[in-house]
Amino acid sequence: MPKPRNSSLETPTARLRLPIKKRPHWQRLGPGLSLGYRRNEGTGTWSIRASDGRGGEWLKKFGIADDYETADGKGVLDYSQAITAARKLVRGGDDDDVPEEQGNKPVTLDIAMTRYEYDLTARGANVYNARTPRGHLTAALLSKPVPLLGAQELRKWRDGLLAKMAPASVNRHCKNIIAALNLAASQDQRIRNRHAWQTGLQMLPDATEANNVILPDDHVSKLVTASYVRDEMLGLLMDVLAVTGTRPSQAARLNVRDLVMHKSEPKLMMPKSGKGGGRNRSRKRVERYSVPITQALAIKLAKTAVGRPAHAPLLVQSNGKSWGLDGKGVSDDYREDITEVIKSIGLDPNEVTPYALRHSSIVRQLLRNVPVRVVAATHNTSVAEIERTYSKYITEHSDAVSRRALLHHDAAPLADNVVALAG
Repeated sequence: MPKPRNSSLETPTARLRLPIKKRPHWQRLGPGLSLGYRRNEGTGTWSIRASDGRGGEWLKKFGIADDYETADGKGVLDYSQAITAARKLVRGGDDDDVPEEQGNKPVTLDIAMTRYEYDLTARGANVYNARTPRGHLTAALLSKPVPLLGAQELRKWRDGLLAKMAPASVNRHCKNIIAALNLAASQDQRIRNRHAWQTGLQMLPDATEANNVILPDDHVSKLVTASYVRDEMLGLLMDVLAVTGTRPSQAARLNVRDLVMHKSEPKLMMPKSGKGGGRNRSRKRVERYSVPITQALAIKLAKTAVGRPAHAPLLVQSNGKSWGLDGKGVSDDYREDITEVIKSIGLDPNEVTPYALRHSSIVRQLLRNVPVRVVAATHNTSVAEIERTYSKYITEHSDAVSRRALLHHDAAPLADNVVALAG
């Protein structure tokens, strides 16, 4: 639709003739919507004033004017670009006939991440997925309204993370931010720029290669023993991870009732992971599956469970608190200690993490002829994932199995003109 003319705002020269003052100069764009220009001592700024649909109004600064810099349509806007951005923020485009969202202030990336955190809480998912990426987002990005996010600035932010973390970690942060932005877009019809984050936060290629550190059994035992020396409760947690091969987040959710004592076959009823749970994550996380444990570990767990209610956490820190409280990841509670433990046994903490205990458990079972389907079930994963991630070790295992079925027979006599090789 035509853009309203205003000779005092249309050009940098005209705007710089305006008096410097705190209150913006306003230009009406349509019913309940005005564009404001604030003349500052330096560069001026563009703002929106919009009706809230209840007799009031809200204001939002959304960009800087091209008073001294060339407009780029993103952070620096000329008069025409500012009008387009204002309409997009309030109504999703140039039309004045989209009243449904007109009364709501546009969502910033900061608000989108907060709402995503609330959504994760409601679904029983880990709020860590919303809080961790926030720490890497710039103040400029967090304060920017979602409808104005551009693919180029998001791509620049994504690529900047590569200087301080692995591509796989960058992809994890991008996935969580995409989820937050998709949630925001599903709740606000003015947000029509999904392509911005679908393009700008596109997953990095070749970042899914698993960095699976497999420890020999003696190194696993050393790590567990050193953990007990460092802190008894840390040792118990590492012991459970080593014996069961479960994820730290699952072990942290074990309750006292999940320990099943048996004279010869003790086990843990392990909570399932919420991975891949979608909207059914909460239901999935309360499901249990049976994991066998050693008699020695069962006795240690039973000792710590004495006198505690059935619903209490089975594994706790030395201060009595659960692992991974207050929206933190479980690893946040043991990272510093386990780093020292790994160093103490001569390994590199930048390479070896407690997740190596899971990888080692899976490979140990594969190489000891446990069927892949059983390995997948006891580690709460899929056969496809086992085959994708641990194919090298499956090949080694299948080679040993196949070798036992090779046909052995007496060699036929060599012809007179054939010379046998020595040895």
